[in-house]
Amino acid sequence: MPLVRIALRRGKPSSYLAALRNGIYTAMREVFDVPENDRFILVSQHDADEFDYDPGYLGISRSDDLVIVQIFCNDSRTVDKKKALFRRIVEHLEASPGIRPEDVFINISETSKINWSFGNGIAQYAL
Repeated sequence: MPLVRIALRRGKPSSYLAALRNGIYTAMREVFDVPENDRFILVSQHDADEFDYDPGYLGISRSDDLVIVQIFCNDSRTVDKKKALFRRIVEHLEASPGIRPEDVFINISETSKINWSFGNGIAQYAL
């Protein structure tokens, strides 16, 4: 069960935000073994003074269109699956809504299954 957080600068239209959510979800379904309807995605938009990044870290030229994607998930995927997910997310977001690959920053944060409750105060994966 991935939980996705997307952060970007304020000002993009709702169609742009929908394309972000849809592109990331589709990539997770295609290469990250995410089941259908396992969709939990949060978008936060920030004013310029709340969104700080280095425009040239590691020789990558970033712009104010930078999108930061954090994916919280179970610690069950291989390195190859993670690399494939990074590539596929960038491909989808480049196609729609048209984000440059340099402006897609992705982080995967893994945890064990016991750390999830999907509702009702139950650790569903621990049963």
